[in-house]
Amino acid sequence: MKNRAGSFLWNLRQFSTLVPTGRTVRLYPSGFCRPKIVYSNWNLFQSYLSNFDNRMQSSIRYLFQDALIFKSGGDGFQTKGISTATVLTVDRLLCPRRLSFNSEHFVSDNGLKKNFHHEPFNEDVLTKRTKPTPINCRKLSQECNSLSDVLDIFSKAPTFPSSNYFSAMWTIAKRMSDDQKRFEKQLMFNHPAFSQLCEQIMREAKIMHYDNLLFSLHAMVKLGIPQNTLLVQTLLRVVQERINECDETCLSVLSTILEAMEPCKNVDVLRAGLRMLVDQQVWKIERVFTLQTVMKCIGKDAPIGLKRKLEMKALKELDQFSVLNSQHMFAVLAAMNHCSTVLLNECSKIVTSNIHGCPFKILISILQSCRDLQYVNIDLFKGIADYVATTFDMWKLKKVLFLLILFENFGFRPVSLMDLFMKKAADEPGILNVKSLVSILHVYSSLNHFHKCWTHEFLEVMASALTGSLHHISSENLLNAVCSFCLMNHFPLAPINQLLQKDIIHDLLTSGDVERNVHKLHVLAACLKLEAPCHKDTHLVLPQLPPTPLHPHAKVAEVLSSLLGEGCFSNSVWLPHNYYIDFEIRMDANRSQVLPFSDVDAVTSATNIQRVAVLCVPRSTYCLDSTHPRGFLAMKMRHLKVMGFHVILALFDSEHNFS
Repeated sequence: MKNRAGSFLWNLRQFSTLVPTGRTVRLYPSGFCRPKIVYSNWNLFQSYLSNFDNRMQSSIRYLFQDALIFKSGGDGFQTKGISTATVLTVDRLLCPRRLSFNSEHFVSDNGLKKNFHHEPFNEDVLTKRTKPTPINCRKLSQECNSLSDVLDIFSKAPTFPSSNYFSAMWTIAKRMSDDQKRFEKQLMFNHPAFSQLCEQIMREAKIMHYDNLLFSLHAMVKLGIPQNTLLVQTLLRVVQERINECDETCLSVLSTILEAMEPCKNVDVLRAGLRMLVDQQVWKIERVFTLQTVMKCIGKDAPIGLKRKLEMKALKELDQFSVLNSQHMFAVLAAMNHCSTVLLNECSKIVTSNIHGCPFKILISILQSCRDLQYVNIDLFKGIADYVATTFDMWKLKKVLFLLILFENFGFRPVSLMDLFMKKAADEPGILNVKSLVSILHVYSSLNHFHKCWTHEFLEVMASALTGSLHHISSENLLNAVCSFCLMNHFPLAPINQLLQKDIIHDLLTSGDVERNVHKLHVLAACLKLEAPCHKDTHLVLPQLPPTPLHPHAKVAEVLSSLLGEGCFSNSVWLPHNYYIDFEIRMDANRSQVLPFSDVDAVTSATNIQRVAVLCVPRSTYCLDSTHPRGFLAMKMRHLKVMGFHVILALFDSEHNFS
């Protein structure tokens, strides 16, 4: 007895050195405590109270293990029903020994001892009554088959922390189909225990472990709880207040949460705080997955200094990159709008050397990211195209079409893959809808792709499919499809006749992207005049195109002057059908002699004159990494030949270096 009394007095002296925080707790039959924080009126330490919760976080986490003294709302200590009690907690570090006291006496409000007429109890009994056994999230998700089952268990015996229930519900929801998930979410919102669970987790937000807080918020976002609710906004505020507790795992979870949420005041503030935290701790991040998750979250508007710091960290960890890390790095850099050529080049090598077995979704994501970053890697594109061509029979035609559309954005022409697709589309025209048809025609006309055996059959099949869709195709889609046919020098009669109807022309000139429609109608008119014998008499009354800015090429003019002499060429020449050539040279019919250029020589019908058109064209008018002209340049060259010109191309790059 003396030892127990001595132990109690020692603990009491240690306890008196602390500033206590009173917590009003409701005790339920299950033993679950719901704390409501109230502060004791200790004038001596009023200035200390504001920071007390922050300093006592470790003790808060052991709230249910270190409950010591209860001030009962009634005359005695109630073990059944509901009572109100004030719980005082002691930090374990300051109180290494547990309190021991006589189970037959308890200190009441007026300081008098009260006798309890029941069997003696010790600390273990007290702990069992005040701290129910926590439910493991994984076990809960395995035992329950629906979200309502989790809420039913919570309503019967709620335990701390409540985050386990939300995490279990999200784990269960991930196993469901979309329709079942939608139905279960509606049942969850209507369940009587759902609002109780939401209130409970708001009460626990400041005392639960920070990772549990983030996991619960992540589960709420994924379960579709509206972002503007008090529950979500309260948790966002608490996450802000405790952001300094972030470790590497928490950084990853927090980044995932912010990436999934819509912008709002609390989200923006939290993202700004995350950026500051990442800026301080970036060199401490050990896992590549965490680094990529953080990089993806910080946003396109993050400071360039932070982006470069993350880039340097990624380059430092490059030796630890797995194939999956390398595949995801493209989307990560696109999400933060930061093109690191060195990093992308290294990741491209890893992706290309491990391309076999790569999911099609990843291939699409890589190409989309390259497009967003304006990053071009010929070896990467060839590796993807060759892999898809090798495994062509494995993929659906629509997936390959999506890939070809992305390649067309770069001007990349995968010959083998396009040949296979052309043959497959000609053999199975029934799988094509209007949208796919217009996209296929755009890709093949833009890249000016032909096959010596299959092109005619392919174009006939496409024309037949377009003719069968005329009753429900829109005016703009019809214009796009017919223009694509014209670029490929093919003129299907029925689609062109329908396009030339006055009501459709009027619709194109008054709605949608009018400027783009006018340009395409001018292309159509030029093709019909110059290449379609049955439509040569067609006359379209169209608005004038906006003036094209002229770019005089002084270097080419200087070279021509040195080779031909002054007066032997003309520059900036406008031709019918809105065609413009940079330089025109007159030669004899055998192209062996340059003729002096004068007004007298303007007669173009003379048989002894060969007109030469010199076109200064950018590299983008050619297919990527080839000398194959793209659609509009190929069409212009055909039309100039029809008008009697011999065409010479002068290629220049972005720095206006000619070849």
